[in-house]
Amino acid sequence: MKLFLIFFSAIFVNNFVLARFLGICPFLGVSRKMDTAVGMGIAVTFVMTVSAAITWFLDKLLVSLGIEFLRIIVFILVIASFVQFVELFLKKSSPGLYEALGIYLPLITTNCAILGMVLLNSLMKLNFIESVIHALGSGLGFALALIIFAGIREKLELYDIPKPFEGVGLALIIAGLLSMAFMGFQGMVKF
Repeated sequence: MKLFLIFFSAIFVNNFVLARFLGICPFLGVSRKMDTAVGMGIAVTFVMTVSAAITWFLDKLLVSLGIEFLRIIVFILVIASFVQFVELFLKKSSPGLYEALGIYLPLITTNCAILGMVLLNSLMKLNFIESVIHALGSGLGFALALIIFAGIREKLELYDIPKPFEGVGLALIIAGLLSMAFMGFQGMVKF
């Protein structure tokens, strides 16, 4: 039951984009088209899950050696390594998606949602399975927010929008409304 609560909470209650406001740059930048949103969601979910698994072991090692002050540097190196792997994989397997993601793909390395997730795993003292479940839920929550946002933005391109609301203004209004909708989940899970 606890694993389900961790998973559910990471997706809906403590969504990294809409409740914790982390990872906003790729959220706003890659959400114009559904295919790029899905690709970025999958990439972030993969990097989050694998990074959580590796950093859990490294965190235990750093604490046992008494050098936990190096935690952030080590975590960033792990995340950067997996982003490079994803980038090379996408370049070979899906050149169209690789081109569509553009500059936002390397920005996964500096995506504060991923670093925030591994730091939260350490701070909450989750065991290995809980850390991986939390990471998977966090990645799926990021992907869900991105896909919903992209779907709304694609639909709105078909309508005549007043000039003052075109572009970033409308995107921020939509993001705010989505965030308010996800805030409705607050209080469902105390974790």
